[in-house]
Amino acid sequence: MTVDITPTHEKMLIGGEWVEAASGDRIDVITPIDRNVVIAGTPRAGKEDADRAVAAARRAYPAWAGLHFKERQRMLLAVADELAGEAENLSQLTALDTGNALRTQARPESQTLIDLFRFFGGVAGEVKGTVLPAGDNQLQYTRRQPLGVVAGILPWNSPLMIAGFKTPAALAAGNTMVLKAAEDAPLTILKMAEICQRVLPPGVLNVVTGLGAEIGEELVVHPDVDKVSFTGSTLIGRGVAQKAGARLAHSSLELGGKSPSIVFPDSCTDDVVDQVLLATRFARQGQSCTSGSRLFLHEDIYDDFLGRLVDKISGLKVGDPREEASDIGAVINKKQYDRIAEYIADGKSQDGVQVAYDGADKLTVGEPGFYHAPQVLSRVSNDWRIAQEEIFGPVLAVLPWKDEDKVVEMANATHYGLAAFVFSKNLDSALKTAHRIDSGWVQVNQGGGQVVGQAYGGFKTSGIGREVSVEGMLEGFTQTKQINVKLA
Repeated sequence: MTVDITPTHEKMLIGGEWVEAASGDRIDVITPIDRNVVIAGTPRAGKEDADRAVAAARRAYPAWAGLHFKERQRMLLAVADELAGEAENLSQLTALDTGNALRTQARPESQTLIDLFRFFGGVAGEVKGTVLPAGDNQLQYTRRQPLGVVAGILPWNSPLMIAGFKTPAALAAGNTMVLKAAEDAPLTILKMAEICQRVLPPGVLNVVTGLGAEIGEELVVHPDVDKVSFTGSTLIGRGVAQKAGARLAHSSLELGGKSPSIVFPDSCTDDVVDQVLLATRFARQGQSCTSGSRLFLHEDIYDDFLGRLVDKISGLKVGDPREEASDIGAVINKKQYDRIAEYIADGKSQDGVQVAYDGADKLTVGEPGFYHAPQVLSRVSNDWRIAQEEIFGPVLAVLPWKDEDKVVEMANATHYGLAAFVFSKNLDSALKTAHRIDSGWVQVNQGGGQVVGQAYGGFKTSGIGREVSVEGMLEGFTQTKQINVKLA
């Protein structure tokens, strides 16, 4: 398989203009499909560029915030229509940019972005306050006001979807934005910005490119950024929270996860197997913070369920993400490829581990791309690294359980708390377990992705704040002003 493409010369969007970095420095973008192929070059932004982008957003803010909500609504819905017209182009670019398979991930990601612009355009009028019944001589009311300039820092695993979590909500509430695209996968975000720019006024949405330690850092510490919305690893998120907090800026963090899937003995069915497989996020190479990467199977069904699951996994095709037949695409880069390989080796070295499935034996693609086949390791102990640390790869740790209290204890025995999945025909048992699990998002008898309109976010070190919902928009992108008026 080859990548035959002429590299593009990309620029950043600042104040409605496409510009180079002030330094003139650039970064090569390499596709995960072929480590030898540069598909684009992007500006390597620094402090001066952060200043320019934030200043552009600040200039655009008063007029954007001052619009009647119907005007912002009209523009966001128009953006959604423009994105819909470019959906296949965005999907194809996602496959090339991120390595996410076209059919299973890239197209759903593009559609989610469109749906989120439509959703938040539709609820733009919900940014409203309340009136307190304080008597005939008093008018006491609140206003929900935008925060100002929001810096959105994006990851490389699902950039369009995560941009959809942040951008339309912030804009609907009246904020202006500076998005920092991930250096490993910036192209879809630049294309999204080009599409948005057809509708939005200059400076309302700005996009910068470069290294997280450089331009990302500059946005986090910038004195004129009112809110930092970050999605990424817990390790980096801690630093973002500390630096934004040092200047008392608003921040929200969607961070890592080590999500449990718990299967009760009444749920050894093909449908549940399909949902558990969906929860693994293998179709995204396991590169998802909500991946159900710890599978707790009841001893009574352990061997039967695992056998059915392995049969399903063995039918998945790892291949060129641009091909319709591919179920699983390519890992983002060499660093992540090597990290996954190290976790697999560590897991296989543990005493008592059983290799239930090693997809490397069936892998028909390889170098020069970054391809990892699924790995299923059985009879895992909950204190092993593969059961405690976020791998961000197609690696599933399978653990046995017998007692409900014990499985809940094991599920919660991690510093993460983003997602969880519970499978039982007995809704009383399922809901009781769901309520006891320390995760911000628990699915019962299903393993799919985030739903537009739900309040999405984590507990513990999986994050702070909520996205994708009206509540998330109000809590994350507005602040309340109380006004008291004495009437004559």
